[in-house]
Amino acid sequence: MKKIITLLTIVLFFNCNSSAQKKESKTQNVFPISKTEAEWKKELSNEAYYVLRQEGTERPFTSKLNKEYRKGTFHCVACNTPLFKSEHKFDSGTGWPSFDREIEGNVAYGSDNKLGYSRDEEHCATCGGHLGHVFNDGPKKTTGKRHCINGVALKFVPEL
Repeated sequence: MKKIITLLTIVLFFNCNSSAQKKESKTQNVFPISKTEAEWKKELSNEAYYVLRQEGTERPFTSKLNKEYRKGTFHCVACNTPLFKSEHKFDSGTGWPSFDREIEGNVAYGSDNKLGYSRDEEHCATCGGHLGHVFNDGPKKTTGKRHCINGVALKFVPEL
């Protein structure tokens, strides 16, 4: 009986494939605006390239857009697609520009498992640039969502 239990334990050990052991396979999405990495690198600042193309994160409280509350629209800095309206921006206290909703159809979603757990990742639906993540801890009186966006991925276009 002891040999059977040992054998079963060994079989289970070698056959288990937890999500932590799975290799993340990233499929290349096709976006309306597509450029080579060299082209993106030439057009974007080093910080914007790091965030938008390498899925990095800017340091919190470093973006001047974090406290931008004038009327207007926040666009993708890489392709100028309008992503968020100023009327949906709120101060989340996290150090990144936060919005309770996106401009529908202009933001694409995926999963990010880099930290060992799954997060909902946001990309520009036009160029595929990484914007940030969306969480379910936003204002309860509106959508309950917090779109936590890297300011370096955005440019503000004031309303005229």
